[in-house]
Amino acid sequence: MGKKLTVGKVWIAVLCLLMVVVAGCGLPDLVSLKSATALSGAASPTAATALDTGAVVLNEQAAANDLESRVIAVYDAASPSVVNITNRSTAYNRFMQAFPQEGTGSGFVYDTEGHILTNYHVIEGADEILVTMANGQVYEADLVGSDPTNDLAVLRVDSSVELPPPLVLGDSSQLRVGQFVVAIGNPYGLQKTLTTGVVSALGRVIESPEDNQFIGEAIQTDAAINPGNSGGPMLDLNGYVIGINSQIISPSGASAGIGFAVSANTVQRVVPRLIAQGRYPHPWLGTEPLSLSSSTTAMLREYGVEVGSDSGVLVLEVTAGGPADQAGIRGGSQYLRMGRYRLPVGGDVIVALNGEPIQDLQEMTVYLEANTTVGDTVEVTVLRDGKELTVSVTLGEQP
Repeated sequence: MGKKLTVGKVWIAVLCLLMVVVAGCGLPDLVSLKSATALSGAASPTAATALDTGAVVLNEQAAANDLESRVIAVYDAASPSVVNITNRSTAYNRFMQAFPQEGTGSGFVYDTEGHILTNYHVIEGADEILVTMANGQVYEADLVGSDPTNDLAVLRVDSSVELPPPLVLGDSSQLRVGQFVVAIGNPYGLQKTLTTGVVSALGRVIESPEDNQFIGEAIQTDAAINPGNSGGPMLDLNGYVIGINSQIISPSGASAGIGFAVSANTVQRVVPRLIAQGRYPHPWLGTEPLSLSSSTTAMLREYGVEVGSDSGVLVLEVTAGGPADQAGIRGGSQYLRMGRYRLPVGGDVIVALNGEPIQDLQEMTVYLEANTTVGDTVEVTVLRDGKELTVSVTLGEQP
């Protein structure tokens, strides 16, 4: 009895197995149908997405390879023309004992006449300037001209020296935020160092080495710029110099990802004058200005002085016989005593130049530097006794 039941169970198991096998014989056809549908793109977004993703990966890899190749090409072409600049001077301790002092920076070959461009602050106060080429050759350099206001200087080595090819200046007005850039220089004396980044912002205004002056049109970048990079070129991926690395913001003194370069367009405006004249003539209104703000006007109001605007530039005084004086712009007509100080008040408030609103002294300085030259006539809009009037001023040269 037991045996018959066991045999019956065996036969039932065999029959079930056969049914599963027979039913399974249809599965390959169903799978094949779904696969064919997916490849034909009829009804399988998952498969289509996978194919597209593969294409994107390939495109990204190709783009990365292209970017890498362009950076390498720029470095190979430009780095031989980047130089190391050594500033040697004499300093004195508190006992008036002299001791030698040395600083370094960067620069690059500007033309075939032996001219080298760098920052003014790299060579400031130098008794001797040495230029070390990428090949290790060292040459004494003469200072041709400098402009502390725009932090630019031109050096010259013996024109009979065979120099690397000069770098070519680009048009910095065509730059876009996000554009890739390359910086080459000698940070901490490490020659021919390359760093990369992007244009972080355009049209920045930074402080000038000259007191109470500003540099406009500066380029902000996140490319690593460290002490020793000053004066070196910032280039685009076509190999054009778009700026000269100049300053950083950093609590530690090393790169914090916020660096600034003097724009190529500023260089193109200033350097030819430095080579020809040794200096750059800066446009000048001939006024003693004071920036206005809501806090400044509130303070003046406490002393009973109304200037009629919370922004602009208050003219404290005009230089006798200067451009503003000749045009009829007025300075203060009375003096306000503020503690130990006597402040001329009651003068005109400059609110626009050539129709461009002026918020403060910084904006006025940057506008004049970037848009005018000595001898130009500008339309100056002022507030006088609560009314606007416009006068024509022919700019002089800043003394």
